[in-house]
Amino acid sequence: METIVQILAREFEKTEEHVGNVVTLLDEGNTVPFIARYRKEMHGTMDDQTIRELADRLTYLRNLETRRQEVKTSIENQGKLTEELAAQIDGAKTLAEVEDLYRPYKQKRRTRATVAREKGLEPLAEILFAQAPDCPVPEEEAQKYIDEEKGVPDVAAALAGASDIVAEWISDDAEIRRVLRETYFDRADITSAAANKDPEDTVYRNYYAFVSPVKKVQGHQVLAMNRGEREEVLKVAVDMNREVALSLVNSRVLKEKCASTAFVQAAAEDAYDRLIAPSIEREVRAALTESASEGAIGQFALNLRPLLMQPPVKGFVTMGLDPGYRMGCKVAVVDGTGKVLDTTVVYPTYGEKQKQDCIVKLSALIKKHKVKHIAIGNGTASRETEQMTVELIASLGAGAGVSYMIVNEAGASVYSASPLAAKEFPEFDVNLRSAVSIARRLQDPLAELVKIDPKSIGVGQYQHDMPEKRLSEALDGVVEDCVNAVGVDLNTASAPLLARVSGLNAGVAANIVKYREENGTFTSRKQVLKVPKLGAKAYEQCAGFLRVPESKQVLDNTAVHPESYEAAEKLIGLCGYTMDDVRDDKLFNLMSRLAKYGAERAARECGVGLPTLFDIMEEIKKPGRDPRDELPPPVLRTDVMEMKDLKAGMELKGTVRNVIDFGAFVDIGVHQDGLVHISQICDKFIRHPSEALSVGDVVTVWVLEVDEKKKRISLTMRRDKLQEKLAQKA
Repeated sequence: METIVQILAREFEKTEEHVGNVVTLLDEGNTVPFIARYRKEMHGTMDDQTIRELADRLTYLRNLETRRQEVKTSIENQGKLTEELAAQIDGAKTLAEVEDLYRPYKQKRRTRATVAREKGLEPLAEILFAQAPDCPVPEEEAQKYIDEEKGVPDVAAALAGASDIVAEWISDDAEIRRVLRETYFDRADITSAAANKDPEDTVYRNYYAFVSPVKKVQGHQVLAMNRGEREEVLKVAVDMNREVALSLVNSRVLKEKCASTAFVQAAAEDAYDRLIAPSIEREVRAALTESASEGAIGQFALNLRPLLMQPPVKGFVTMGLDPGYRMGCKVAVVDGTGKVLDTTVVYPTYGEKQKQDCIVKLSALIKKHKVKHIAIGNGTASRETEQMTVELIASLGAGAGVSYMIVNEAGASVYSASPLAAKEFPEFDVNLRSAVSIARRLQDPLAELVKIDPKSIGVGQYQHDMPEKRLSEALDGVVEDCVNAVGVDLNTASAPLLARVSGLNAGVAANIVKYREENGTFTSRKQVLKVPKLGAKAYEQCAGFLRVPESKQVLDNTAVHPESYEAAEKLIGLCGYTMDDVRDDKLFNLMSRLAKYGAERAARECGVGLPTLFDIMEEIKKPGRDPRDELPPPVLRTDVMEMKDLKAGMELKGTVRNVIDFGAFVDIGVHQDGLVHISQICDKFIRHPSEALSVGDVVTVWVLEVDEKKKRISLTMRRDKLQEKLAQKA
């Protein structure tokens, strides 16, 4: 029998040694970012996502093994565990298979079969179900079990009770359930219909007469039907050909024709209709929902990663605008580090005079604080605020060099009303805090978005329908990976950002900030060991992800782990450089010198593996580097378009805002994101839009259709499809 490590090695196509090392490292309490970055030689350079998937699968397999033992113990305590049954349980590959095998021995609520057994009808059921060649005629045999005191007044009652017992045996047969479950997944349809005779035109209109093979139904369709069913708009069912299913059951339970054949066949039909079919349908629906949820969670995580890793627009004074009608537009100006310089409220939607007053007031703020960028939240009144901003920029003149960007404000209101925001900005009301958050989202999306529950960021579909614990685990993992991939400045990071660093938690992060406030800036990585409750293990996990630009040790401002400082300094020397050269960014021919010396020889002399050696090389070439700087910069605008300005065939630049199962939504600067359907993304077959697009990608699109009434914009990334559409219209 395969061990868990062997199973994982086979499934992930990795060596048993590497998988075993990952399992050991996880069991020792090491974090995924630490393992992925600093133990590459032990796991063969698996990335953080692979290690997380392996950890999830490890948990499942361990839970499966635990459940196997629990089931065997329970059956053994009943005195019914045989060697054959134990082997079947040990060989079960899924929790569902284990539960199927356990079903006959599981304590049940009171059933019709239970009542029949209490009436003494089990021997009759056994005789008839055995279907021996000399089986008695059921009606004649049933005469022996008539007993009015026990509630069996006649032959019909005796046979009905025996049939209930046989039906339960058939329903509890693990092999029957396995075969039927597989058949349902292979041959059944999932259907939905409107719950009312005269349904209204709702978002569920596509599901009022929907049919799809179970094996082909898409995850987003499953989630849509589930939600429609919960809202009592839809009726959903799994439709399986009854005759096909019954033939499978009969082939398992019917023996050579005898006197009790018709009785057993009738019991089998009852078992299928009353017990098996409803149960299997629930299992199929549950499995589809679980699969769809995992897919949606995976897509949410996939979208969240590039959103968090958007290139920052650092070092510029930024104005944040939180649009609104009744309460006006909240304004916050922050400096290049995110410190609040000024706040106000203006009313650009109250009329032309108020809009001009707003432009005058904001112009004064821009000139006073030398604002370079304006971040506008994409919520209510965003269109009017953007129009005002364009007029404002025009009034300043081209020489002012001011530009703006629409920022996704999802979750900003949640954050601004949180205890964290109240602690960070006690002097501001809730609305002004939101404006500060919007400005900071442009400056450093990652640092600001970590303050918000990932579920509130809004880059998925049906996130509120997901299993909350599983969704939180997946999204928290993405946030943790992104924060640690970038690294955190120990002297400027907020407590929420520090809490996402490998090895740290909210309590220790708060202690770091408190220590910093009481003792001044950190001057080395090692100094963080003086922080209360930050011990040696936590330091090992977090040190490589903390940056201290103020440190005399230049490696403290890189991703080189302190455990590798000696190796890094030796490598620098082997290549003919000094630490001062690293500090002064003078490693001009580093790679060529290493190649000349020999990478493997250098790794041996430095006492590290090749992956670690090359990681050190990348870090010392550019201390303090931010991996996000290598990505395409965000699109900043100075003008605005409206939906009525769009024409079929128009070419535009846009930013991907959300990638979902059936396409991607692209911000083209008109307040309504356009949809690029999966068929319009590229000219080759792709199973999912994420194979070609990620959130934050800057893409060229062409307008296919515009429906102003329904506020729908159809886009394409394929010239051939554009030409087809234009030709059809012509």
